[in-house]
Amino acid sequence: MEHLLDYFETIPSHHRSLILVGGLTLFWLLEGTLPLYKFKYNKWKHAVPNLFFTLTTIAINFGLAFLLFGTSEWVYDTKFGIINWIPGLPTWAYVIAGVLLLDFFGAYLAHYVEHKVKPLWMVHLVHHTDHNVDTTTANRHHPLESVIRFIFTLFGVFIIGAPMGIVMLYQSMSLVATQFSHANIKLPKKVDNALSYILVSPDMHKVHHHYMLPYTDSNYGNIFSIWDRIFGTFMVLDRDAIVYGVDTFPDEEANGKIGVLLKQPFHKYRKPTTVNPIE
Repeated sequence: MEHLLDYFETIPSHHRSLILVGGLTLFWLLEGTLPLYKFKYNKWKHAVPNLFFTLTTIAINFGLAFLLFGTSEWVYDTKFGIINWIPGLPTWAYVIAGVLLLDFFGAYLAHYVEHKVKPLWMVHLVHHTDHNVDTTTANRHHPLESVIRFIFTLFGVFIIGAPMGIVMLYQSMSLVATQFSHANIKLPKKVDNALSYILVSPDMHKVHHHYMLPYTDSNYGNIFSIWDRIFGTFMVLDRDAIVYGVDTFPDEEANGKIGVLLKQPFHKYRKPTTVNPIE
């Protein structure tokens, strides 16, 4: 476990790029052989805005990385933070606790708040207005959302006391996990359901992308499903009943244009429709 931490503490940038590109390539290919939905779309054209926002996310995280490194170094040196305050914690438990808590603060909590605070929802909306959710949707985040997510992650690193090795391990796991959960792949229902007791499975996350409430406001998890189960935000909807998008922004053509998506957070807020959950 210590060797793992040492590796991720100094992980070369080209290794991180390989994780990003390798994950996208793997799930892109799986989508062609094990598709959940047979979308009638140009896959490459659909990917253009999503990859554009992936690049803006990378640029923003790179530009703000000094804050992450500085905070992580300070908490490590001063032994500040939750995982540093637990005496006698073995390395394996130290790493697991750090990753779990970063998943809560940096992903689940950020995601939950974005859905509950109207201005933040309008920023997050860009992610939900994809009518053909696939692995490229994973990083379809407006630049403002990339900043918001970074702030939550930075807060998590500070509160948790996560060293850079754990931060880089978490971010690498997060990247692959979100590519997996968004991928347009069809796992056997029993396998997907079993996975969802620990991880955010594809079917579990697709419920979150249903176009109407209350399903849109459920299944906020990123890597682990534990947080949705603990806080009562876990919901189930048969994958055959899922319709992607947001009912207040139904124009699929407009929702595929980068210029429109960049301006989307500044539209007037419109209350989404709520449907009765399917029992």
